Amino acid sequence: MTIGFSSGATRVSRVAVGCAAVCVLGSLALAVTPDDSRHPDEAGGHDGKATQKSAPLYRSGTQVRPREGAPRVPRSVSAVSWLVADARTGEVLAAHDAHRRLPPASTLKTLFALTVLPGLPAGLRHTVKSEELEGIGAGSSLVGVKENQTYRVSDLWRGVFLSSGNDAVRVLASLNGGWRATAQQMQDKARDLGARDTRVVSPDGYDAPGQVSSAYDLAVFGRAGLRNAEFAEYCSTATAKFPAGGWSYGIQNTNRLLTGVGVERYPGLIGVKNGYTSKAGNTLIAAAKRGGRTLVVTVMRPQWGGGLAVYEEARSLLDWGFRATGRVDPVGSLQPPGPAAGPQAGPASAPPLREEKEEATGFGWPEACAVTGAAGLGAAAVALFLRLRGGRFVRD
Repeated sequence: MTIGFSSGATRVSRVAVGCAAVCVLGSLALAVTPDDSRHPDEAGGHDGKATQKSAPLYRSGTQVRPREGAPRVPRSVSAVSWLVADARTGEVLAAHDAHRRLPPASTLKTLFALTVLPGLPAGLRHTVKSEELEGIGAGSSLVGVKENQTYRVSDLWRGVFLSSGNDAVRVLASLNGGWRATAQQMQDKARDLGARDTRVVSPDGYDAPGQVSSAYDLAVFGRAGLRNAEFAEYCSTATAKFPAGGWSYGIQNTNRLLTGVGVERYPGLIGVKNGYTSKAGNTLIAAAKRGGRTLVVTVMRPQWGGGLAVYEEARSLLDWGFRATGRVDPVGSLQPPGPAAGPQAGPASAPPLREEKEEATGFGWPEACAVTGAAGLGAAAVALFLRLRGGRFVRD
């Protein structure tokens, strides 16, 4: 036995069902359509896709908001990516392709220091084992760490900051729990600081598949480092002595703006770290203080001018930044965002190198409630039509 509608009631019911379907579809549209009334920079929060597409620092090209009388951003800067920021406030004064992901070279050692330095007392003495020096990349910069030689942790840090010694990095990473553990900790630290462009594979900055950072992230690391007294002392040291058994030899900071080797020393320079690899080209994080104000500048891969261009371009950007004081409005901030919405990514799950596609919108509780309510209204509409038109059930 089946239950059906009479022909007249059937026509009425079809109309009612159609109305119910319209209700459901309309509610679905309301449930999944984003609220476009918000300002683009507000939609999605700091890490939302809408923010990334609308915020100035995520746009390509040079971003600056000059007021009347502001100096022009230097046209001589050829770097693929660069950024100028106030180290105290975190305000970004100007930038060019700030979130472009590029190999960082040894500037990544700033993140290494931010991660590892706080957990290792400077006076701790350690005798180096042969296995701690294994895996150093071919052509790496070295300070001269030797197995069976005893060093203080502070010696090793000077080897990292002045000579960019990958051998010193290997030993410090061993003291910190190992190479892979240190890479994961660095990745977590980057996320905590709001540096979402960085993917850590090799803690010393040596070229490795997938290892990237950005001018924005490097500026974040430089700014954070300057707030650590030990970090600031190491990165601003021009020359030091490195132990070699019963004697020691001199080492010199490879940051030429600090030492004045090959280029004119920059007045008021604090540091921070330079780098070079064949894949990354020349990279630099530089910070300087003038008139009570400290600026941090990042320069990644100048396109012309040779090996010294990275220093001269940083000089130009620092000069511009100090002249632009009070004459430009910020285009962004280096301040860390709030807690991330999702789990932190490690070396194996870091963000993809290409721009991420928009994620499909799913249903949450509000949407489910809207759909359920619409279905209920549709059912009520069917019943109401049947009652008003005198429809009745018949048996076949």
